[in-house]
Amino acid sequence: MVYDPWIDQTPLRIYSAEQLAERLAAESADVVVVESDSVTGPVFELGLCAIASTRGDPNNVDVAGATAAGIPVLNTPARNADAVAEMTVALLLATTRHLLTADADVRSGNMFRDGSIPYQRFRGWEIAGLTAGLVGLGAVGRATRWRLAGLGMRVIAHDPYNDDARHGLDELLAEADVVSLHAPVTDGTAGMIGAAQFAAMRDGVVFLNTARAQLHDTDALVDALRSGKVAAAGLDHFAGEWLPTDHPLTGLPNVVLTPHIGGATWNTEARQAQMVADDLDALLSGSTPANIVNPEVLGP
Repeated sequence: MVYDPWIDQTPLRIYSAEQLAERLAAESADVVVVESDSVTGPVFELGLCAIASTRGDPNNVDVAGATAAGIPVLNTPARNADAVAEMTVALLLATTRHLLTADADVRSGNMFRDGSIPYQRFRGWEIAGLTAGLVGLGAVGRATRWRLAGLGMRVIAHDPYNDDARHGLDELLAEADVVSLHAPVTDGTAGMIGAAQFAAMRDGVVFLNTARAQLHDTDALVDALRSGKVAAAGLDHFAGEWLPTDHPLTGLPNVVLTPHIGGATWNTEARQAQMVADDLDALLSGSTPANIVNPEVLGP
């Protein structure tokens, strides 16, 4: 076994398909496990027994190419669901209880800023008794649902692919005090929350997105935050994995911004490693892996 983690590299190192193929050939590898490296073209010429991608959606792997080469592709669905659900709760509490601005006042010696006391500046609404609307009820949405219910919230959901989600999007937006996005980005969901949808939300709504920034119109969100239609927002992802320092969001005090760290827990890494190990064990012993993207390569 050769351990060559990208996460320990500074600056960050992600192999291209050519670089990965060269590395695998040098090690005479039979199996490759990747997270972000590109797996396509020349990698399929090495006679690999299996490819594992530690992602729910192995979009760094050319699955069609692997299938054509007869190589099983394993993935790790829901490996970070608990981590992202916890981040959603953290952003909800950080936004509704003004945690970052309160922390900044303590650190800067401004606890009694402008002659006021903290109780005056940082009053917030308790989330118990409010309605949370989850847009997407996949693994992360389900993990978020029971956590918010445990905090005393009424939880509703919209997801056309899950029968447990009984609300249409318009209905959800009209009822929810907190709107939280947990949908994948597809042709049908990209930009699904725009100016019209923000306008349809309840006044003073809290907006959370721990999925992908492509799901909402950021300019429309900024307008809704400035007008007060959206009281606060918590965001864990930005297009291109980057937010310019002069972006309007950075100047808004009612926004909490984190750099796509929802799944960044040691538990996620341990869980995805165990999932891959279990499925490789099944594959090499002649059984069907629990998580295989192209089971057709295993034959009848």
